[in-house]
Amino acid sequence: MPASLHTLTRWQFDLTWSLFDYHLDRIEPEDFRWEPAALCWTMRTGPDGGWIPDWADTEPDPVPVPTIGWLTWHLGWWWSVTLDHLEGRPPRGRADVHWPGPGEPTVAWLRDLRTRWLAVLDRLTDADLDRPATFPWQDDPAHTVAHTLSWVNAELMKNVAEIGQLRLLRAARSAG
Repeated sequence: MPASLHTLTRWQFDLTWSLFDYHLDRIEPEDFRWEPAALCWTMRTGPDGGWIPDWADTEPDPVPVPTIGWLTWHLGWWWSVTLDHLEGRPPRGRADVHWPGPGEPTVAWLRDLRTRWLAVLDRLTDADLDRPATFPWQDDPAHTVAHTLSWVNAELMKNVAEIGQLRLLRAARSAG
């Protein structure tokens, strides 16, 4: 008997998270702001002492290489907004999602987002997956909650691979 889409989506999320957990268990505070190239996007200290992500409303060419800090903020931003949409809250703006800073504060934030995500997944039924969803797509009625769940898995997998590669590069350079 084939597994339901809900079951497969949850399995894929759990698999991707297990790969992320490997890196989260090994990440060092110094990894977050390591700049792998001269042209990069990172997190900068703002006037109030909080963190501000580098950003451009139009994607630059060439695209800057993101730091682990920037990637973890970006992951937290899109995931928070996705949760807002699925839980029926007004979605936060980009500037309203605050990065906790290098090290354990960000690891704890990401793990909390995972816990919140699992609670949403556990509440969804197979019938819920067919409901219309407008995020991350704007005003396209052809997309459903199932599309959103699949998008989260793909986006998470991409971000996990980028974070893992940067962490490994920094570790290899430090060892050499």
